[in-house]
Amino acid sequence: MANGNTLDISWGSILKIGLALIFFYILFLIQDILTLIVFSLIISVLFNPVIDFLQKRKVPRVVGTAFIYLSFFSLVSGFIYFTANTFSKELTNFSQLLPVYFEKAAPALKDFDINQLQSFEVFNKYLQGVLVTASTSIFSAASTFFGGIFTMITLFTIAIFLSLEEKSIQKFLFLISPKKYEEYIYTLFSSVENKVAGWFGSRVLSCIFVGVFTYLLLEVFAIKYSLTLALFAAVSNIVPIAGPMVAGLLIGFFTLLDPGPNAAILVLIAFILIHQVEGNVLTPLLTKKMIGIPPVLVIISLLIGARLWGIMGAILVIPMAGIFYEFSRQFLQKKKEESSN
Repeated sequence: MANGNTLDISWGSILKIGLALIFFYILFLIQDILTLIVFSLIISVLFNPVIDFLQKRKVPRVVGTAFIYLSFFSLVSGFIYFTANTFSKELTNFSQLLPVYFEKAAPALKDFDINQLQSFEVFNKYLQGVLVTASTSIFSAASTFFGGIFTMITLFTIAIFLSLEEKSIQKFLFLISPKKYEEYIYTLFSSVENKVAGWFGSRVLSCIFVGVFTYLLLEVFAIKYSLTLALFAAVSNIVPIAGPMVAGLLIGFFTLLDPGPNAAILVLIAFILIHQVEGNVLTPLLTKKMIGIPPVLVIISLLIGARLWGIMGAILVIPMAGIFYEFSRQFLQKKKEESSN
């Protein structure tokens, strides 16, 4: 038999394979901690450009970091405090009037051959089952990711410490990068960080714009659940095209039920105008010098993030995908230019 067919594996190779397996097994065991660290990195990436801007204006980095994070916590807490009562009342009112809405929509629903829509009793049982399943999955995802209030505090604590260290992520990339790409990757990530943070910030401002003007529109027409519908319109606006369409259909449906068809037509026209202003005026102004993340990447990121880590994952995976997209695009473009030369 020829010796060329003999597989010769040295003890050194076996040791390397064993160490690799142990390494990946450890990564598997600490996957929740790694997820926490990654999301902390994303939060710091979103806040760092503003902190860097303040530092360039002679504001100490510690002071700038404290100011930005405290401002964020204050805004979120204030929003929850001032809207929680109204939001709760609207949900309670909706649950009480759900039988009335179902009866109004029953003639149209009968055209659909769907067993769950044949009567309110059947629909109510089906809805209760869906809500129980949804709440179980949501709380399970939240429990897996956050692990309670302590984990959330840990998440932002790590993000704050990362923000306190100037260019912390770039320094880490500098250490692990190949020698000939060290300076380039360091500079490239700094640029990508600013662009992605700017893009995400512009989307947040656009969502706020849509939410505020949708709320004012619904208040003018005295539409029920104006705050809840406006919040949904604001949040769904982060999903290109599909988000505004779903929000518009939902707003049109409730306006059609009360006050009626004429108001529904006017509200939908006004809602479309709000999105035209947001899409053709506000967004171009905010994103003039920023990257444009492909809409399909945003939708895929939302689906993956929501599936793996719940609501917080859906939000934070978008900037993470944007960083990888822009970083990979520019890096591959650089390598292509080098190979052509």
